[in-house]
This record gives sequence, structure tokens and C-alpha cells, in this order.
Amino acid sequence: MTQIAERPGTTDTTPAKSRLVVVGNGMSGARALEEILARGGGDMFAVTVFGDEPYGNYNRILLSEVLANAAGEAVDNADADGQDDDDLYLNPLDWYSAHGITLHAGVRVVRIDRHAKVVLGDDGSVTPYDKLVLATGSRSFFPPMDGMWKSNTELTPGVFGFRSLDDAQGMLRHVKGRSSAVVIGGGLLGLEAAAGLQAHGLAVHVVHPTQVLMNQQLEAEASKVLRSKLEDMGMHLHLGVKTSEILVTDGAVSGVAFTDGSTLACDTVVVTAGIRPNVGLAVVSGLETQRAIVVDDTMRSVDDDDIFVVGECAQHRGEVYGVVGPLWEQAGVLADVITGANPDAEYHGSRLATKLKVAGVDVAQMGVKGPERASDEFVQFSETGRGVYQTVVIRDGTLIGATLVGDVSKVAALTQAFDSRSALPEERVKLLFDLGSAADATSAADLPDDTQICNCNGVSKGDLVACVHDGAQTVSACMAATRAGKGCGSCKGLVKEVVEAALGGEGAEDPADSWYVPGIPLDKPTLMAEIRARGLTSVSSVFAELAPGGKEHVGSKMGLTALLRMMWPDDHVDERDGRFINDRVHANIQRDGTFSVVPRMSGGVTSPEQLRRIADVAEKHAIPMVKLTGGQRIDLLGVPKEKLQEVWADLDMPSGWAYGKSFRTVKTCVGTDFCRFGLGDSTKLGIDLEERYKGIEGPAKMKLAVSGCPRNCAESMVKDVGLVAVGGQDGDEHCRWQIYVGGAAGATIRKGDILATVDSHEEALRITGRFLQYYRENANWLERTYDFVPRMGLDHVIGVVVDDTEGIAAELDARMQESVDRYVDPWAADQTEATPGQFHDALPLVPLPQVPVREGAS
Repeated sequence: MTQIAERPGTTDTTPAKSRLVVVGNGMSGARALEEILARGGGDMFAVTVFGDEPYGNYNRILLSEVLANAAGEAVDNADADGQDDDDLYLNPLDWYSAHGITLHAGVRVVRIDRHAKVVLGDDGSVTPYDKLVLATGSRSFFPPMDGMWKSNTELTPGVFGFRSLDDAQGMLRHVKGRSSAVVIGGGLLGLEAAAGLQAHGLAVHVVHPTQVLMNQQLEAEASKVLRSKLEDMGMHLHLGVKTSEILVTDGAVSGVAFTDGSTLACDTVVVTAGIRPNVGLAVVSGLETQRAIVVDDTMRSVDDDDIFVVGECAQHRGEVYGVVGPLWEQAGVLADVITGANPDAEYHGSRLATKLKVAGVDVAQMGVKGPERASDEFVQFSETGRGVYQTVVIRDGTLIGATLVGDVSKVAALTQAFDSRSALPEERVKLLFDLGSAADATSAADLPDDTQICNCNGVSKGDLVACVHDGAQTVSACMAATRAGKGCGSCKGLVKEVVEAALGGEGAEDPADSWYVPGIPLDKPTLMAEIRARGLTSVSSVFAELAPGGKEHVGSKMGLTALLRMMWPDDHVDERDGRFINDRVHANIQRDGTFSVVPRMSGGVTSPEQLRRIADVAEKHAIPMVKLTGGQRIDLLGVPKEKLQEVWADLDMPSGWAYGKSFRTVKTCVGTDFCRFGLGDSTKLGIDLEERYKGIEGPAKMKLAVSGCPRNCAESMVKDVGLVAVGGQDGDEHCRWQIYVGGAAGATIRKGDILATVDSHEEALRITGRFLQYYRENANWLERTYDFVPRMGLDHVIGVVVDDTEGIAAELDARMQESVDRYVDPWAADQTEATPGQFHDALPLVPLPQVPVREGAS
């Protein structure tokens, strides 16, 4: 016979504590428990917690990183005491014992006896309670279809949900040696799962029944921008498609079938078709449930004053919330009421404002998605080339909705206006942009203390400021203490602003700011020295030797690949999962899954023979668009991956490198050849620059230009490196070349700084190459020259590159020459596949909408 546990903590002299049982050890249950402890609940209650999973409380928002194996090692390496990755585990197992909490990890409560006031566990335990908190959360929804289940309780091998650590671990074990995956459902979880699987080198196809990705959060136009960004990353998206069956061969997944009769081969299926609240325990225990467990404004069950409910399993005033912001608010009210800290506290629902990172893309959404009345004001900004889409919806002078994709820099101010219903600027566009005056700019210091900075972990500006006042001196110290930025990571920039403002700009330097890539705690010079000293020639060996615990970090792979290719041009071990899709196939992926091909035309100069060949190739392969680029090149758009090699061979022209983090193009004017104002032969210098430095890889793309006179027709002053011919000194007719560096004319606009003025064509070539090599060796990953030059300081750069103050000019020249000598045209070298599926998909593709064919003007 099962014995009821004795009350813990009772003695002759100490009053017995009330017994608090929490059923559910997920994020909501643990948050409610933390709020209770913060209000003195540890002195009031003997606390017992039940959790289905055999772990401490972990951050479900990081499951995508676990799947990508950025944090997955922590799970596999967890010891019996729960010592795991600090970012993944919010409360490891030892946290519970340290707070006097009894944790039954891996024990499911199967019934509540409300009359005896006990809960019954599936391990046979019977535990009494005085107050009970239900935080049973939600589960993956598996739509009914053939092939989904092997048995009544077991999924077909190769089919997974994506809701728990066990799901992520199961996928991690399964994907080894697999080649293709289908994700059913294009919501947030589906896209996160797709990104995680893609990091393992799988061809990933996302199947979604509507044309709008993340349709719970985004409207159609915002979804299009997100779609474009994801397709740029190599993700295959099948929208408006419904799955009817999972195909099974020899007891394992072999594909999926669609309602239109078509099929798609795959060896992995992840089902992210939505979630359903876990209400089974409440149903068998006689509590009222509708969509979830019905609660009143104090977060009590409407049937039992001693039972509280929080999180995704709670239904309040008809609403069930699935994002963390409302769940944290519910937890606060519950804690106030159950501890008596504020017995009159009530939860009145939440205004939803969500900020998250979707497969690496920043997204924020609050309120309505678009105008609903004729009188609603609607401000919309779209810059598809940069992957940015922003809208605000205003009604009666109040912000009632906003959507931000790609650029969420204004999310804090918008959230504050949304939550507080505060007055808005008369020029509504100021909600999205600073228009130039100091009064327009909004700083972190201007935000009220109750502004929520981190939605994932419920951290306000006031929490961060208090952390600084308590002695924290760095951004990372504040993040560790408050967990701000430890969820999806989209708030890290704002966290940094708030902390630096609180420190008065005088905080200690955060070492992480100088790391070349986030997964290796070394700045670039130190990292390069360690790589050379240890002879590390592969990305995996760098992680094994230099990463904390030897853990791989997916977001660092591409940066390390670029670094190793520069350092070891002959000996670098090419691991293809360390390259972006563009680098793997030497072409630029487009939104429909096809690629663009840009042959090299050095200096923007071509010939009738080349033009005829391009025209013949475009006609032969039915290329849907042929377009002139801003870099004076010809772009063939819409080439399928399996045709790339054939197109290259037919063109018989070298790669223009319009796809990589590398030396791109040199734009030129006609210079002295035809222009009556020309002072220098810009065309020849541009051709010579491009022929010499073609394809040189770097931490970011490098665009150059040469102008034959100060009229600057090639826009040289706003390039990474630009050269401008100027008159000679003292009436000398011989021209000189001004070399500008750090210019930009895209999303960032910056006039370049003059690095040097040189007397000859040869010196211009040499100084340009030396600067590029110094930039290659010292810039952080993805740091463009317009950020690099100000960070290093122009005087310092001039000293090193021009004046040789550090005595390394000859070494820079020699290393650049080494890279130049080893150049190989990738279009000629990769006429055979280096890895299976490099230029051919391993499975049949459902046709995607193609870029429209546009006829040229007659």
C-alpha cells in the first residue's frame, strides 16, 4: 500500500509550513515558483515539484540551438547532478536542493484527488498539498495522417515532434548520415527546426498550408520578406501545400505525399503543425476545461480555490497564450495571490508584443498586423534587398500594432508606446526612423524603467539598471545575472545599450566584444596565432582545440572557414557544412531557390564576342532574366542548381565572385580613353586591380571603384576601396591617385577616408593590396571596411599600411602575393561534385514560383 508522504519541516517549536505542490517544471511552472520564492514563499511553503522530464528547468527557446548542436553537447554530457550548459538550463537540478525544494524529475502526475487534496504520480507516489499549481504546458499536435505512427504510442522511425529536449536529442542522433528533411508547418517552431536541421547539412523543405509563413504573427507582405531571407539561406519553402501522408519504406520514413498527388522524398520528417494545451490531468480530475483549463482573474481554477493554473495550459477570459510575456505576467499575479503579498492582484489579459529571432532573422510583432478600419493610419516601409520590412498601425492617435522584420532597432520605443498608449509624434514615420535631429533620436536612457527589454526571460530596463547598481561592470555580467539576452538573443543590442547607459559609458570592456566569432573566446590576432601554433587546418579541429569544452558553434563555422582558407590556402581541410550555400555552389541563391550567375568582366569592360556568348547561353538555357548590375556586370538570374555547371561551361568565362565574402568587382569610368575630363587611365587601373585581386576572400565582401577624375563618376568615394585620379603637384601633368577606404553607399552611407595619395599605377596597386590584406587579417567576421577603419582609427591604418610603423608592410605584401598566386577559378575547378548533391538535389523538388520573365524595352 502506498504511503502518503509526511509533511516536511515540522517540529515541536516551528510551525508547520503549508504544502505547495507544482505540477509541471517547464518555463511557466519554474517562473511561477521563482516569483513565489521572491515573495518569501520559501518560508511559507514546503515545496514539491513534479516534472515529466528527467531534467531541471531549461529554456525551450534554445531548443533550436540544441538541434543545431550549438548547445546539444551540454545535454548529452549532463551528469547526474545536472551540471549543464548555463544558457540552456535556467534552473539545474542542484538549484532545487539549494532552495529546499523536493523535485520529482521524470515523474508524471496522473490524477488529482481534490477531496483528499493529494496528487498521484505514475511512480506510485501520493503527495499531499494545501495549494496546488498546475503548469502542465502544451504538447505537439500531430495531425491525423497515414504513416505518422508506428503504434498507438510510438512515432514512425524518422518522424519527430519539436517540443522538448528529448525531441531535439532524438533528432540529433537521427540526422547523422541523413540527407533530406521535410518540416510540416511553417510557424515559428517549424522554421527554427528547419534552421537547426540545415546546420547539419541536410536539404530542408518546409511545407506550410497557407501562402503566409508564421501566419499567427505576420501578414502577407512581412512574410514575403522573411521568405526571401530564408530562401537566401538555402531553405526550400513549399507554401500553400498540404501534406496528406508520410510515406514509409521498410519501417522508416521515405517521403511525404501531398493532397495534389505529388510526393517528395526525404529521410526525416519534423511535425510542427501547432500545439495543444495539456488538459488531460485537469479533465480526469474534474476541473473545467474548454480550449485549456479555465481560470479566473486570480489565476485560480474556476472549480477549486486551492488550485492555481499558469502558462499555456491556462485559459483566461477565452484566451490561451503561447508566448512568454503573458506567462510571466500570469506568474507574477499567481505569486502575489498565493503568498498574500498582494491578495487583490488580478490578471486582466495581455497586450501581445513579441520579439524573437527566426532562423537568425530578427522579427518583432505587437497588436494588430494591419489596418482594420478605414480610419486607421498605416505606415509601411519595405527594403527587400536588405530584407527589411516595417509597419505601424495607429488608431485615434494610439499605436495598436507594429511589425518589424530584419531591423528591430525601434522595438523598445514601439513596445513602450504600445503598452502605455502614449502620445505619438505627428510625423508618424519618426516611429520607425530617426530623421536627423537630436530630438528625434531615442536612446536607451530615455526608456522608462518598466520597459521590457528581454521578452524571453521577462527582464525590464529597471532590472538591468539595478544589476549595474549592485556592482556588475560588463554587459555579459548583467546578462548572466538577469538572463537578459539568453533566450532568442534578439534583444542583445538593446541590453548592451541599457547597460552601457547605466554604466555611464565607463564600464569595463567586455571581452566577448573582441572575439572574432562568438564560439571561440579569442580575438582575431590571438586566434590566428593559436591556429598557426597548433597547425589547425579544419573548422572541427579549431572547435576541438579552442572552443570551451570543445563544443561546436554553428554560427561561427562560416567565419572560421573564411579565416582558415586565408591562412592555409593549400592545406585547409574543406568541411562543406562550414560554408554558406552560395559558397558551396559558387552562385547567389534567389528567393525561388534558383541561382544567379555573374561572369567576370574586369573593370566593367566586355566585348561583342562575350555579349554574343552570354546571349546564346541565356537563350539555350531559357534564363528568365538577364540584367545589368550596379557593379557594371551582367547577371543571369533564375539558373537551377543542377544547371550551374553546364551554364559555366557554355559561357567559358571566369567567375565574377558576386556571391561570396570576397573581392567582388572594380567599377570604372572610361578615364582617359574617351572622356575629355579624364586625368588618369581608370579603366586600365580598374582592370589590373580586378585581375590581380580577383576572388580574394575576406571577412566580408569588398567592392572597389576607380574614377579617372574628381568628378567621381564611378562613385569611388563610397566604396570599400576607391581610387580617384587627381592632378599632379606644381603643374605636373602626370596624374596622382587618391586612395579612399571605408566608404559605403548601401544601408550604411559613409564617405571613405583618404588613406594615401600615390604617384603611380604600380604604387596604387600595391597600397590597395596591402590595405586589403591588413583588413583580411584584422577585421572581425562580417565587419565591412566602413566599420573596420573607424574601429582601428584612420591614423593607425595609415601608419601600418602606408608608413610601415609596425614594420609589417613587406609581410602583408608577401601574404597577399601568396593568395594571388594560389588563385583558382571555382567555375573551372568545380566541374565535378566535391560532395554528393553539391549541384544536384538528392530528392525531387516541388516546383516553386519562378521570378517573372520580363521582356526588355523595345
